[in-house]
Amino acid sequence: MGIYFGTDGIRGQYGKDINPKIAYNLGNSIAKLCKNRKKILIGRDTRASGDVLLHGFVSGVLSYGIDIIDVGITPTPVISYLTKKLNFDYGVVISASHNPSNHNGIKIFNREGCKLDEIEESSIEKNLIYPTEKISRLGKYFYKPKLIKLYKNEVYSHFNNLSGLKVAVDCANGATSKLAKELFTKCRATVLAINTSTNGKKINKNCGALFPEKISNLTTKLNCDIGFSFDGDGDRIIACDEKGKILDGDDILFLLSDQFKAPKVVGTITSNKGLELALKEKNIEFFRADVGDKNVRLMMQKQSAFLGGETCGHIINSQFSNSGDGILTALSIAQHLKTNQTKLSQMTTFKKFPQVCKNVSVSDKQKILSSPPLQKYLSEKENVIQTSGRIVVRASGTENKIRIMCEHQNPTEAQKITDEISAILGNLDKND
Repeated sequence: MGIYFGTDGIRGQYGKDINPKIAYNLGNSIAKLCKNRKKILIGRDTRASGDVLLHGFVSGVLSYGIDIIDVGITPTPVISYLTKKLNFDYGVVISASHNPSNHNGIKIFNREGCKLDEIEESSIEKNLIYPTEKISRLGKYFYKPKLIKLYKNEVYSHFNNLSGLKVAVDCANGATSKLAKELFTKCRATVLAINTSTNGKKINKNCGALFPEKISNLTTKLNCDIGFSFDGDGDRIIACDEKGKILDGDDILFLLSDQFKAPKVVGTITSNKGLELALKEKNIEFFRADVGDKNVRLMMQKQSAFLGGETCGHIINSQFSNSGDGILTALSIAQHLKTNQTKLSQMTTFKKFPQVCKNVSVSDKQKILSSPPLQKYLSEKENVIQTSGRIVVRASGTENKIRIMCEHQNPTEAQKITDEISAILGNLDKND
């Protein structure tokens, strides 16, 4: 990761970590890398700061003579799809994903509709250092929200008959607020949608993928067949069955591996051990990537796998898209129910290892992670638990936090190890 880029683009608190000047400079920097097509696509989620950041970015692009097309408020995967479909140099989304409304960020896709790799990010950051060259021609700005119809048509070509299904959706007051219900309705499902406001102050507030109990309660209360919960920009999904049982990204990957007969599946270092063992029993190869959907996609390419995802709900099926796509994944699961004429609770599942996760705020995450006391503890503990569980301690790519994940066949032991690591981190931070 570089100076600006984290695990998922650039992200932070608006006014402190990200502002219109940064957006302008980034737009100008990316414009310098446009080679042949010389055009950039942009969209955003519902955040109040999205408009001013978008226009800052647009101004930076135009000042370097590159054209830019704005499709307005739209889910992140729509930008990924249209970037590749319409031959844009880059696709850009102004969003901080699942983060609170006072945060914002910038996600960037290359011409294949994939998140940038570290080499591409490094090229952009290098351009930020050099002064802007004088360009005789200014670029042109176009507002074309109707381009989103191309994505709608593509989705509808795959999923067009969900009649008889009653579906609940939580749109997190974000980018899927209109599109999710529209697509499910067009596919003939009965849709009950909540948190569909486009008020930027409400995005992700006690709703969406980080609060799956909301959709669980709604699904059971209204006797729906299935429920789906998206995050603010629509690239994550959490589901629940008709009984309200919550299904995370690991559950969804297991379900889709059966639906699409995937010979290989890519997860991450935090994917549950139970998923790995269950896939192995089905003779499906399982690979672990570093956290972050762009790392999942890179591992998918490396291993020639078309299905991959994260526990948090980023699910990529490259048969349809190069990006995590909440709506597409939701429709895939709904179609699976429709085709098999069964309840989600009756579909094959797997036994998870008890898992405990905790985030610890620290002042210098890299320094603390490499400290001898922590490394000594982790080495000794991993030798003890061996095949009984796993420990993952890593730096957050978006916040000043260290994330702890411990899974163990004994849930009490998982909690104990997590608490011990947390205490070590706290002491190290205090003495730093």
